[in-house]
Amino acid sequence: MEEAGGACIAVAQPASARNAGAKAKRLNFKTLRPTDFSIVSQTFKIFVTSNHKIFGVLSNACLVFYHEFPLKIRHCGQFIAGPKIPYTTLMTLRIGIAGITGRMGKLLVEEVAAAQAVCAGGTSRHGDGTGTPPRFDNIAQLAAISDLVIDFTTPATVAPHAAALAAAGTPWVLGTTGLDQAAHAAITAAAARIPIIAAPNFSPGVNLVLALARQLAAALPPAAFDAEILEMHHRQKRDAPSGTALALGEAVAAGRGVNLADVMVSGRAGETGPRADGQIGFATLRGGQIFGSHSLIMTAADEQITLTHHAFDRRIFAAGALRAAIWLHAKPPGLYAMADVLGL
Repeated sequence: MEEAGGACIAVAQPASARNAGAKAKRLNFKTLRPTDFSIVSQTFKIFVTSNHKIFGVLSNACLVFYHEFPLKIRHCGQFIAGPKIPYTTLMTLRIGIAGITGRMGKLLVEEVAAAQAVCAGGTSRHGDGTGTPPRFDNIAQLAAISDLVIDFTTPATVAPHAAALAAAGTPWVLGTTGLDQAAHAAITAAAARIPIIAAPNFSPGVNLVLALARQLAAALPPAAFDAEILEMHHRQKRDAPSGTALALGEAVAAGRGVNLADVMVSGRAGETGPRADGQIGFATLRGGQIFGSHSLIMTAADEQITLTHHAFDRRIFAAGALRAAIWLHAKPPGLYAMADVLGL
């Protein structure tokens, strides 16, 4: 087994190709690059995407895998790493992108193309059904031609999008934050009819931090450890605290067995008095073009624990949303989380 980029991939040649020749039987730890793929053509169909992800299909099992370069393979065959979905399903999965002309929308178009899925189209303010992919000004039109819709738009669109997608029976991956109670109610109602993943952050790293935050909060007594959450984003961000910061707060509250609304303190100013036991504090910073920085700081009288995540590229959110979409599209109706996708 060879380790590549932090994950291990072990492969064993399928029976149908065991006599395909020495090159197919053993690659001798050769680092694969696009020009090398003919070596394993007798065993696999291999496809390379523009962002250096590798998709391979076993000749007798039709499994898809991906990994970043460089990838070292010891011998050929059955994969034990990466998402396992039928390649033919991925090739025909029609993904709609709400807000296709926005910053996240443009990245999602690239990620969908890199995964060799189909971008069915998108919504934009001036959409008229033309273009490649087509753009619509109506979410219902997009829902009608999509197997699934990924949505990073605005809080005001959530309720109408929920109604339209539920009516069309189209699964929904939602990354919009800053939602009010009415929007959350609309999501919950739609989840009775369609599968939905609503997540404040699609980064795998952030979701692992959320899981760790809950464990920390459950293990550390609130009377001894003060919980503070610090976040910073680019100057264009409209909601505060960020959805991810609030998710961190929810994780801490869940670990402590309390409701976040009962213990949340945000934006302290003036004469605040002493800090009460069990409070979960929030501080928000805005400036520059920071994609997202979040820290959970647990402080006691004699020690401090900090969990921090820094996002260096917005693409991690697009790639995570696509991973969630691939996982979600065949699921039954219900409201899912990114933790379900990651098996956390």
